[in-house]
Amino acid sequence: MTVPRSTLRLQFHRGFTFDDAARHVEYFAALGISHLYASPITTAEPGSMHGYDTVDYTQVSAEYGGEVGLRRLVDKLRAHDMGLIADIVPNHMGVGGSSNTWWLDILEWGRHSAYARHFDVDWHSPDPALRGKVLLPTLGASYGDELMAGRIGLHFAADSGRFYIGYGPHVFPVCPVDYAAILQGADRADLSALANRFQGLTTQPADQPRAAEARDALREFVAREGASAIEFVLETYAPEDPVTRDRLHRLIERQHFRLAWWRTASDEVNWRRFFDISSLAAVRVERPEVFEAVHALIFRLYREGLVDGLRIDHIDGLAEPREYCQRLRQRLSELRDTAPYVVVEKILGRGEPLRDDWPVDGTTGYDFMSDVGALLHDPAGAEPLANTWSELTGRSARFADEAHAARRKILAENFSAELDRAARALHRIARDSLSTRDFTYPALRRVLTELVVHFPVYRMYPLGGLRSAADNVYFERALAGARASLPRSDDATLERVNAWLGGSAEEAPPARPGAQSQQQAQGGGAQPHAGSSRRSAQTLFSQLTAPLAAKAIEDTACYRYGRLLSRNEVGSDPGEFALSVEQFHAGNLERAQRFPHAMLATATHDHKRGEDVRARLAVLSEIADEWGATLRAWSTLNAPQRRALDGTPISSVSQDKSDAWAPGPAAEDMLYQTLVGCWPPDLSADDEAGVKELAERVAQWQLKELREAKLQTSWLAPDEAYEAGCHEFLFGILAPQRRDAFLKELSAFVGRIGRAGALNSLQQTVLRLASPGIPDLYQGTELWDFSLVDPDNRRPVDFAKREAWLPQPQTPPSEFLADWRDGRVKLAVIQRVLALRAHLPELLSQGTYLPLTVRGAHASNVIAFARRHGNAWAVVIASRLAAGLLGDEGDLPLVEPAQWADTAIEMPPDLSARALFDWLSPAAPKVDDHGLLYLRDALAAMPVAVLVEDGVPRS
Repeated sequence: MTVPRSTLRLQFHRGFTFDDAARHVEYFAALGISHLYASPITTAEPGSMHGYDTVDYTQVSAEYGGEVGLRRLVDKLRAHDMGLIADIVPNHMGVGGSSNTWWLDILEWGRHSAYARHFDVDWHSPDPALRGKVLLPTLGASYGDELMAGRIGLHFAADSGRFYIGYGPHVFPVCPVDYAAILQGADRADLSALANRFQGLTTQPADQPRAAEARDALREFVAREGASAIEFVLETYAPEDPVTRDRLHRLIERQHFRLAWWRTASDEVNWRRFFDISSLAAVRVERPEVFEAVHALIFRLYREGLVDGLRIDHIDGLAEPREYCQRLRQRLSELRDTAPYVVVEKILGRGEPLRDDWPVDGTTGYDFMSDVGALLHDPAGAEPLANTWSELTGRSARFADEAHAARRKILAENFSAELDRAARALHRIARDSLSTRDFTYPALRRVLTELVVHFPVYRMYPLGGLRSAADNVYFERALAGARASLPRSDDATLERVNAWLGGSAEEAPPARPGAQSQQQAQGGGAQPHAGSSRRSAQTLFSQLTAPLAAKAIEDTACYRYGRLLSRNEVGSDPGEFALSVEQFHAGNLERAQRFPHAMLATATHDHKRGEDVRARLAVLSEIADEWGATLRAWSTLNAPQRRALDGTPISSVSQDKSDAWAPGPAAEDMLYQTLVGCWPPDLSADDEAGVKELAERVAQWQLKELREAKLQTSWLAPDEAYEAGCHEFLFGILAPQRRDAFLKELSAFVGRIGRAGALNSLQQTVLRLASPGIPDLYQGTELWDFSLVDPDNRRPVDFAKREAWLPQPQTPPSEFLADWRDGRVKLAVIQRVLALRAHLPELLSQGTYLPLTVRGAHASNVIAFARRHGNAWAVVIASRLAAGLLGDEGDLPLVEPAQWADTAIEMPPDLSARALFDWLSPAAPKVDDHGLLYLRDALAAMPVAVLVEDGVPRS
């Protein structure tokens, strides 16, 4: 297997192409990267900035440079002994435009489309208006209003010979069965002759080739006669006249789609989406023909050696993640002699294992990002910060309360249709048995609601229709929560649903007479027996709990709860404030044993705050009382800038816990944290241009934060007056005239904690580079990363600057510590440790992980471990929770050596007689006769150290 030594994630789009990346390959190689790690390379919606809205799985994106550009990039990578990891999106496709031919085909032909079973469409909706149709919730207002306004019309595409319903940029193909009537409506002999070609057509697959031939004749006719020839036809369906508008409406009603206001999606959508995004339709990759179609290109690129490994996006969206991973591994192994490198994007709860029966190399690193982030936090700050948050905002001090409320809200408002579909699956099972036919749909939906709301992780993974012991750990918690919430009269229903969702292997009760035939008549023929019906219900349950967890926790509760925003990150539980050194070691030991090649990330394209924003905010956990006092002082200072909820200025506001002003206490608290976290180290309070640029970036974050919180405003129902008031508050407190007031205080506060934040950043950097796993860098984070949530974290990266600043290999990172604000010290640390991974590849990739004991006055302010492979050793040491040790004097993110006093590391006996030197500085600390290495020696020049044996080359 080609295991990466290190990866660097790049986001491709039309503004950053394969050729753009190729121009920086020399830099990536000099930095120490072994594999580029690319965002999806398949064709996405035109103009996509992320690539996760694939519209064509069979073509490399032309906007990125096409396959020719990809080959040029790979050729250059190969010339530098580098490889390529590709991100693939097997769960969903973009359907928000007019570029997805699979989706357009099912809109045209309905259930008889060749791609009808590629998408997860419920063709048998209980709503008669949706049977055999696809709901298209794309209209900006109600269907009747948009039709009356003339914004929906019949159009003709001359290049393809197709009639379509157009709405803005959207294209909805008309079924060719209707072409004959459309053409005859113009009452012209030539068009009527063309209409005859379409007479008698049906939607059956056998008729579709004839339809294509007839369309070709229509296209040729228009090309010969001119577009005006078809205008007569379109005029008979013009939306401006009541008679022709009614004809247009009746034509639309006959199609295999139903146009609807976008607000209907949450309640009525009859196809599975990615989360609650109606421009992304889920595909049924569990079907063999869909699996092959989705992966055809990537399999060819892998077989030809252009791609060395894969990152699987949103594995929890798939019906059967285990079977998918097994099938993928098998197919890849058949294509090349070497075993493939495969990692999955998986959010793990605390204590939740990545399943051993998934043949993958690990996760993409969210679990490590959470662990190393929690390690930066002082547990003593948890309670006072929570109390401050609650006192200032009136909201709960417990994240669990916000999470539970968010789950219930999002389920009801965003996933009602998905909940209905899962409940109907359970109801079909109930109706198929005499003993359960009296379990009503409302009761089943009520029980299912509580199970989903209380389910604590993303999903379960039953095998053969039964939950595993690992699944039951979490399902039992959901059961307990449901029992506590439901009336006792629902106990029997709850227990039966528990059994159907994999809790029991009992034989199904005798079916009532005629049950199977009725099930098939109702569209349930795909589940002809109890076992498959249960598995279908289990899949629908899992494909509901996973998006609910993402939307309720990451995209709602994390924007409502603000004890400390450094813990509100993708893959983290904000309720888990800190991690001890022992717990961090335990996580590394488990990873080394079970998934030694998992990715180690501290920044991603999805992060809410850059890695150095989080590292700086973590310092607040060490000064919780001071931060609480600072918050109160700033709130008082900036009270004159508050706005009424309608956005108008107000001179004063009562200091109660009411949210009746903009931005309100919770949003104000989060705003101050954000400003503290992302304030650039070199920004001066009197730099008007720099402060304005920062304010504009924060304003983007603020709007997203307010709408994601879904309290005063939301994406579904924006309160633009309130949002304007919040915007004015932000720009008001950062206005130039306040440079000697709030701006001065903000800048000074960041200056006080900046050194400790930088120290935290270097700590998490070296731990990522030296822990068991594959270190992953996100584009541009080699220097300080003070980015916010997208699109801020996807801004263009100045790679030329980074290349120019890349140190000479023999220059130790300690040389740049004095100028730490420019970020070169971080760049140098990354380069040096990656050089060590290249020089001794087995040591940090396969070496044994040995936690080391620290003793002395400040033992709790150090983390240390050793890596050993054969006779080679590396000892990794980092300062932690060092704000108190740094004090107010000095300008370096470095604890004065004397401050460490008697703090020392108990070194492994094998190292007691060996000479060690620091890979990051000129230091060569000695182990004393008692086997102790004193921190005053080991961390004299840098706050982190990587010690190796003397004699190892330095370049």
